[in-house]
Amino acid sequence: MTSAEDVQALVDSAVASFGSIDIMVNNAGITRDATMRKMTEDQFDQVVDVHLKGCWNGTRIAAGVMRENGGGSIINLSSISAKVGFVGQSNYSAAKAGIVGLSKAAAKEVAHLGVRINVVQPGLIKTAMTEAMPQKAWDQKMSEIPMQRAGDPREVASVALFYASDLSSYMTGTVSEVTGGRYM
Repeated sequence: MTSAEDVQALVDSAVASFGSIDIMVNNAGITRDATMRKMTEDQFDQVVDVHLKGCWNGTRIAAGVMRENGGGSIINLSSISAKVGFVGQSNYSAAKAGIVGLSKAAAKEVAHLGVRINVVQPGLIKTAMTEAMPQKAWDQKMSEIPMQRAGDPREVASVALFYASDLSSYMTGTVSEVTGGRYM
């Protein structure tokens, strides 16, 4: 769900059901991995459209509602790939890095209105997407993690929950890495 119309319909439904939007988590994602030599423009566009444009639409529309209601928290999911880049993921790394820039700029625009925008950058997390990786790629990534394990989705969710709560009431425009120490 990345188009402005789809996001607007989702937000309108939430407002109708709950009266407001206090928290928005933008976490849509796909992969179309290929080296730049083999990647098509369509593969590049698909990933950027879902990740970056979807996040922009979600942030823009939710911030509009939150601005009217006196505040809220937007949590945008990026990736450690935004920080370091990975072979075969120029589209993914670019989109995830764009989410960081988008979030920081948007945070500056709406902070004075009580809307906080922060980013979570997960590393290797046990999900269907990562478990589908070839074993050689999995083993390589595991060898780079000081904690010597992949993360659990609940560990990412707990950081998003922190950002959504009043415990982070003086935080906006920040990026939290949930990576087990990878690339510190």
